[in-house]
Amino acid sequence: MRDDARPLAVFDLDGTLADTGHRQHFLEGPRRDWAGFFAAAPDDPPLPEGVRLAVSSSEECEVVYLTGRPERCRKDTVAWLARQGLPEGRLHMRRNDDRRPARRTKLEILKRMGRDREVRMLVDDDELVCDAAEQAGFTAVRARWAQTSPALKDAQEREGRT
Repeated sequence: MRDDARPLAVFDLDGTLADTGHRQHFLEGPRRDWAGFFAAAPDDPPLPEGVRLAVSSSEECEVVYLTGRPERCRKDTVAWLARQGLPEGRLHMRRNDDRRPARRTKLEILKRMGRDREVRMLVDDDELVCDAAEQAGFTAVRARWAQTSPALKDAQEREGRT
């Protein structure tokens, strides 16, 4: 089977493949430090459950990464993915000025991918993203293997940053 005919397995990064626990403190308090939050991302430990699922998915699917991280984080993100031994794959990131909720930005990209290819699954820790994907007819695997702070969940929805 040609690579471009394989179904897609779409993986989120933060809270799915990358453990953001050590940097969530940047989002607590009255003023969120987004620069600090993203600057610490290269030090994220991998989440073994997510990494295993991505590697096993690559046997039948083309793995694609879909993150709410801003485009300015691309270099660090690509390097992090390579260091974790994750399958090579396209990386879709948020425009630097895009502050829409992840459930909207990610669904828009999923729908675009689904026009030309079968999307076998989306793996994401954000329940609202998973709900939106399922309502649009996609299969969502809920990554519930990491702890996400209430501040990060709020930021994902209200500030459209991850």
